[in-house]
Amino acid sequence: MAEFSWSVRVYYEDTDNGGVVYYANYLKFMERARTEWLRAHGVEQDILIEQEGLIFAVRSVQLDYRRPARFNQLLSISVSVVEMGKASLTFDQTVNLITAEGNDAVKSDLLLCQGQIRVACLDANSFKPRAIPASIRQEILSDD
Repeated sequence: MAEFSWSVRVYYEDTDNGGVVYYANYLKFMERARTEWLRAHGVEQDILIEQEGLIFAVRSVQLDYRRPARFNQLLSISVSVVEMGKASLTFDQTVNLITAEGNDAVKSDLLLCQGQIRVACLDANSFKPRAIPASIRQEILSDD
C-alpha cells in the first residue's frame, strides 16, 4: 500500500530544555500523521464514532530512536499499512528530517525515528474488537 507523508514543524513546546524533541512527542507526531492518513482516505474519526460507533485505539508500539529532532526543524512523518487484519491495522512509520533546497522542501534520508504501531478497531462503547468497515477496508486497499 502506498506511503503517506505529513509534515510537522518542531515547536518549543515539543522539546526539552536542551532543544531536543522529548521522546514521547514522536508518538504524538505519528498519531497526527495517522489521523491525516485516515482523513486523506475520507474517514473522519468523529463521524466514525457517531455513525458507526467505532474507534481506532493503539494496541502496541515499537519505536527505535536514531537521531534527535531539534527545535524549529521540519519533519516528515510517513505512514504505511503493512498488515490489515479483520479488526486491526499495523503501520510502519518513520520520522525524517526535511531539508530545504531553494524554495523546495525535500524529505532527507536522515532517519530520526521509526516505529511499528498496531491499531485495533473497537466498539466505542464496549471497547471490544469489531471488524473494520468494508468501505474503509476498500478505500485502504485501493491505495496501491
